[in-house]
Amino acid sequence: MNIKTLLCGAATLCLLTGTAAAADPIKVGLAGPFTGGSSSMGVSMRDGVKLAVAEINKAGGVLGRQIQLIERDDEAKNELGAQIAQELINKEQVVATLGFINTGVGQASQRFYQDAEIPVLNNVATGTVLTRQWPDAKSNYVFRNAAADSIQSAMIAEEAVVRHGFKKPAILNDATNYGMLGRSDLVAALAKLNVKPVTEEKFNVGDTDMTAQVLKAKGAGADVILTYAIGPELAQIANAMAKLGWKVPLIGSWTLSMATFIDTAGANGDGAMMPQTFIEAPTTPKRAAFIAAYHKAYGGDRMPSPVSAAQGYDSAYLLAAAITQAKSTDGPKILAALENLQTRVEGVVTTYDRPFSATDHEAISSNIPVFGLVKGGRVVAAHPEDLAGDKAVRVKPKG
Repeated sequence: MNIKTLLCGAATLCLLTGTAAAADPIKVGLAGPFTGGSSSMGVSMRDGVKLAVAEINKAGGVLGRQIQLIERDDEAKNELGAQIAQELINKEQVVATLGFINTGVGQASQRFYQDAEIPVLNNVATGTVLTRQWPDAKSNYVFRNAAADSIQSAMIAEEAVVRHGFKKPAILNDATNYGMLGRSDLVAALAKLNVKPVTEEKFNVGDTDMTAQVLKAKGAGADVILTYAIGPELAQIANAMAKLGWKVPLIGSWTLSMATFIDTAGANGDGAMMPQTFIEAPTTPKRAAFIAAYHKAYGGDRMPSPVSAAQGYDSAYLLAAAITQAKSTDGPKILAALENLQTRVEGVVTTYDRPFSATDHEAISSNIPVFGLVKGGRVVAAHPEDLAGDKAVRVKPKG
């Protein structure tokens, strides 16, 4: 299916025209950390979104109009994220926003979109609470196409306890909303398998020496370290383990795939495992085309954060399909379209077929992520069979 057919959907009258540039653009917010410790995720997400929007605009845009991205760097700061949300809504008058890398930023920012009745698509932030902040609200304007921590924590626990037989996990997490909420999900997932962490240690973003935390895990007799943090600090865990000559597996949330972990840890990071919605491998024609287009546009031979890039790319197409179906840029109408999306959207992560409903704003279900493994400076499939044949792209079950 080509881009123009996708965006026209099943409608008998295609709303795309070759004169899109003559009409006022459709303003869409694009918010994330483009500098700082989370920037490999933010920049990759931004580049994935920009790549998709360039393709959409080249094909004629949406509703005969071009999409204009309004970019803002939230620096992974909750307060700045909240300020940016208000600016995008009130000053820029965006019709929707794509982004949020950090759970805390999402928590601080989403309420402004909820109040303004403007959809926001989380395409990287994974805190389970993000799509559930207003359970009693008549309408929920928060959507997500990333694997929630409730999904990842269950995968991590199963990988460690069931597949590998570890019984004495230590949890090391950062003290952000992301790390603390992720740890809670992980403790709950382990409890379902009748396993309790031998110790739970936290640290701050920016800490550069994890020797004390690693020593406590070692002293508690841990046979595996489970993590919830981001790349720079995760690398310090791997480096502290190597410094102490202590070799136990490192299994954690998807952020172990960040370039800032892989590059800073070097050989010490080899063997780390994490859930992934996308591994940079041309396992399908869609993925091969995306990988080639990404590197043609941005260079390099490895995406800084492949998951962020792929999910960002897909989020732009989901929003474009919803606006096309709604035949409007009105927030409530886009919301209604997202909750009953008629067009199948072939994405990089998966093919989205009715990904959302009025009661389910999570596009990614538990059957979609696979496990990645750091090997030689890249992330490869931990279980290669997951990326073979029909398993290459797993589709969310309907209902």
